[in-house]
Amino acid sequence: MTCHVPLRGVRYALPLALVTVLLAGCSGAADDPGKVEKRDASACASPDPGSTGAGPSPEQSLVPDPARLPKTRAEARDLIDRVIAGPDSFGPGVVKRSPYESDPATWPVLGEDCVWQQQKPAYSVLATLTRSFELPAEQGKGPVRLGAVVTVHRTREDAAWEMAESIEESMRCPTQQLREGELIGSMVAAALLGGEATQTTSEDSLSEMGQYQSSELGGPHHYAWQQAQTLQFTVAVTGKGAKGRTEREIDDLVVQAQAAMLVRLQSAVEKQN
Repeated sequence: MTCHVPLRGVRYALPLALVTVLLAGCSGAADDPGKVEKRDASACASPDPGSTGAGPSPEQSLVPDPARLPKTRAEARDLIDRVIAGPDSFGPGVVKRSPYESDPATWPVLGEDCVWQQQKPAYSVLATLTRSFELPAEQGKGPVRLGAVVTVHRTREDAAWEMAESIEESMRCPTQQLREGELIGSMVAAALLGGEATQTTSEDSLSEMGQYQSSELGGPHHYAWQQAQTLQFTVAVTGKGAKGRTEREIDDLVVQAQAAMLVRLQSAVEKQN
């Protein structure tokens, strides 16, 4: 179960002061720090008549065209290609990293040892893709590593469960190994349903911030992550700081790319007048 914490008086687009998620009474996984169990989705989402699965809706909800919602892996991959961020989604100066795109037959899973690993996507996933970017180093500033992910699930309920599990992972593993030589820690997280505070761009939104350490880039540096869910889709962006980079600089990059993908997603699936 996710605890949704309104960020009163804080501009949603820049999660500079995230509220720590309270474990007591908020997480259905607090009594089981191992494998996240899939509990009743009604605890995280309310029914939406006429749609597949369940999920909360923002005050001004997106009205999809059923014919434009992907039903096959090929359709899901086509939609991802139209929605996922490119270098220009982050702003000037951002370039592709190599490898640029992940293997579409895998997706990242956080193991019980708090180490991320690539595994076969869950049955609920029609398609998923991760892209990697970088804002190159310049005088007095190190390179900013960036990532964007779009996942298409079979149902809205499946997408809602991905959101619930994401926030439970930050509770279960406050320190995580991204890959060899890369760690994130001191994580705090917050969640907003559509319509809470000024969150009107998605049905559900998560933000995390913490510290990033790298054997290559040193640290600790600022780490920021945002994920949003609308209908059967989730979109996420990650920013890893470096020497000389401010928190605001990293957050702005993350927010800009996230907003661009949400606009593209709406355009791709909304009902045409």
